[in-house]
Amino acid sequence: MKVAVVYNRDSKNVINLFGAPNQEKIGMRTIGRLTKALTSGGNQVQAFEADKELINRLEEFMPRVIKGEQPGMVFNVSYGLQGQARYTHVPSILEMVGIPYVASGPLGHSLALDKVVTKMILRQQNIPTPEFTVLETPEAPIPGDVAYPAIVKPKNEAVSFGLRVVNNDDELREGAGVIFEAYHQPVLVERFIEGREINVGILGNCPPEPFPPVELSFGVDGPQIYTYEDKTGRSGRSIEPVCPAPISDELTAEAQDIAVRSFRALGLYDCARVDLRLDDEGNLYVLEVNSLPSLGEHGSYLVGAAYVGLDFEGFVNRLLDVARARYFGTPTPPVVDGAKADPRKHAVAYVTQRRDRIERRVKEWVELPSAFDDPVGLQRAMTRAGNLFDELAMKPIPELTDAPQVGAWETQAGLDGGTLFLAGLDTPRSQLSPTQPFRRDPEKLYGEAVGQRAGLVMLEYALRSLRSIRRLRRLPLGVMLCTDEVLGCRKSAEISQAAARAQRVFVLAPSPESDGIVLRRRGNRKLTLQVTGNPILPVQTTQRQATTRWTIAKLEQIVQLTSRSKAVSVSILDLATHGYAQYLPHQVRAGLLITYQDRERATELEREIRAILGRRGCRWDLTVDWDRPPMPETDQNAALLERWNDVADQHGISFQRTTSSVASLGGLVAATTPSLCGIGPAAHGRSTPDEHIERISLIERTLVLTEFLAQELPA
Repeated sequence: MKVAVVYNRDSKNVINLFGAPNQEKIGMRTIGRLTKALTSGGNQVQAFEADKELINRLEEFMPRVIKGEQPGMVFNVSYGLQGQARYTHVPSILEMVGIPYVASGPLGHSLALDKVVTKMILRQQNIPTPEFTVLETPEAPIPGDVAYPAIVKPKNEAVSFGLRVVNNDDELREGAGVIFEAYHQPVLVERFIEGREINVGILGNCPPEPFPPVELSFGVDGPQIYTYEDKTGRSGRSIEPVCPAPISDELTAEAQDIAVRSFRALGLYDCARVDLRLDDEGNLYVLEVNSLPSLGEHGSYLVGAAYVGLDFEGFVNRLLDVARARYFGTPTPPVVDGAKADPRKHAVAYVTQRRDRIERRVKEWVELPSAFDDPVGLQRAMTRAGNLFDELAMKPIPELTDAPQVGAWETQAGLDGGTLFLAGLDTPRSQLSPTQPFRRDPEKLYGEAVGQRAGLVMLEYALRSLRSIRRLRRLPLGVMLCTDEVLGCRKSAEISQAAARAQRVFVLAPSPESDGIVLRRRGNRKLTLQVTGNPILPVQTTQRQATTRWTIAKLEQIVQLTSRSKAVSVSILDLATHGYAQYLPHQVRAGLLITYQDRERATELEREIRAILGRRGCRWDLTVDWDRPPMPETDQNAALLERWNDVADQHGISFQRTTSSVASLGGLVAATTPSLCGIGPAAHGRSTPDEHIERISLIERTLVLTEFLAQELPA
């Protein structure tokens, strides 16, 4: 990934020097460490000064991406050059030109920089902060209720600029005068909290994770506050950060809770540092919230990160991943140590780094027509799949292949005793019907059979990730694809044979629910009713019953056979008539669908249909087009879902068992073989012009599938 480290240091490259200049500087040593750490994380990195040339430089380094390609990212550590709310300048520019970036946005920065607004928001949220007042002008009277000692500081500055403890009105007036003269802004007067200073760092968003509290030890000499001179090394004393702060577990939890609540109250992202004071009675007060915490080598923020096991390189790349997750919806991936990475973790990182490639592949599949009645399109789809598995060095399984209806492939380790994946390549739309083109919005991917296609892409990238660590050939695994799923798999008997050789089976059908995995599906029996009567003229309907009316009356009785208690239903799928010119139709064809959990119930319902049709009236013929058996919910399936969720839990994802009335390839798997269906992304509006999947579901499920298979690798 391309990462631009954007900072402010020495540039005066602006159109005009105007307004209050920035006095915060970031050290070049820190910029160098950032660049090195991000490069070690596998990124292509350059550092840029944030001035009027920034957009041109960024566009040259990370040009506008083609459709589906993930853009680069800015690692923002810029404090701004001049003017008000300087922290907001670079984020605002980046949002305008469409470049994602690390850390908070303009609104969060502006709220955190305004200390008065911050305190008002904190009070509104019942977050403790010292009492305060504001002097708007040098001549403003000092309120009579100011309690001394007090702190004076500029309203809109950071890094302790102008910070001073005052003990009476004269000192307050003097300290405020210095601030008015130097910073030309209102002065915040705040009750000074005698006690200890505690800092809590925050990393992440969903949820924000607090680091252990860090206490700043000021020693016995000098003021018990962290001054600008201390932060810039000019005070002559050493401030020692102590982590974890020597406070009780209860106070630790309270400090972390207050920090997280403050972070959320101000609408911050990715990272922050919350500065608190702890008085002698054990009360905590928020002094301010730093929306762009210092990444200096010995700062309290990095001290807290180090305590939880994040060295500088690990922390920087973790922060980058946190921001990427916020923008692109990927679950938070693990911290990657390129030199020492577990191959299984590398396989997972392979997926999280290729979200746009995955979505682009879904688009390619959606744009490949393969309707159930399009033999040319189906052959192209099977050829594409075959080329993919050839590229992955998987070999065909001749005894399980029946071209063009069924194709089967296995790894070098073979299918037997391994994992089998099942999927259909045919889509339910007739080739004469209009297609739904691929499109994308911030949360969804739309397209013809996009749910089914996305399942194939999930498998592709899970296998590619294992191949990237050279482990795919060692994993017992097979794939079977059919081209007649819509027509009931009438010519795909090999599926049951393949499933019998596997230890477990995954069906790549889409899930009907966002967090669902299908453990039980009904069976479907498709019937065709052909009714033939005598041709009659319209004027004869008073003397003879028309074939259409007879058929409709019988169908009305048939649909009444649906029984919730027996878990069977019968529905009319389609109805067509045929007749001679000027005569009423004398032939009617109706498609019927029986859904069932128990095959004997379905057979009983079929007998009842025949009884309703009877022997009197029109001639009829009832044939079974196909019979897709149900997928029963078994203890083995439940145990497999539990294993799946064990993997998902590591990424903060969980899946619930669900059922479906729609038959799938899972019904062709013997009940004794553990199987899961609907592991594909959650799909909504299936077979309609609004069919879509959730983008986050695509990545989450690809991630879980990849790690599940990675854990199956031989040690």
